[in-house]
Amino acid sequence: MKLTSFSRHRGFTLIELMVVLVIIGVLAALIVPNVLDRADDARSTAAKTDVNNVMQALKLYRLDNQRYPTAEQGLQALITKPSSGPIPPNWKPYLDKLPNDPWSRPYQYLNPGIKGEIDVMSFGADGQPGGEGKNADVGSWQ
Repeated sequence: MKLTSFSRHRGFTLIELMVVLVIIGVLAALIVPNVLDRADDARSTAAKTDVNNVMQALKLYRLDNQRYPTAEQGLQALITKPSSGPIPPNWKPYLDKLPNDPWSRPYQYLNPGIKGEIDVMSFGADGQPGGEGKNADVGSWQ
């Protein structure tokens, strides 16, 4: 009895590999933009949360001192007692530290505000007033 072995090479053809790469490319093109949009949404949500926390601290400041910090005193008045007038009579620390917005810039504080008695805001991803989408301002009036 004679044994013959047929050695057959198995593998993928270039066409099969190209088809698989095209399918992976199409899936990536559909999925990646959705994932990137989620990061922008998360930054916007984080900015809204920070603005609300700063606004709560400012309201406590006002309850204790009968006024909001002046524009010159700024948000720094929430963590260190202002040395320029008017000096708050019942000051205490209202925040451990001032947060930066999710784009690593300080939050803006206006007293008097444009959209309310006071305004706290982030200028969004572009750092400029106005804008749409990820560049939109996030403020205490929203």
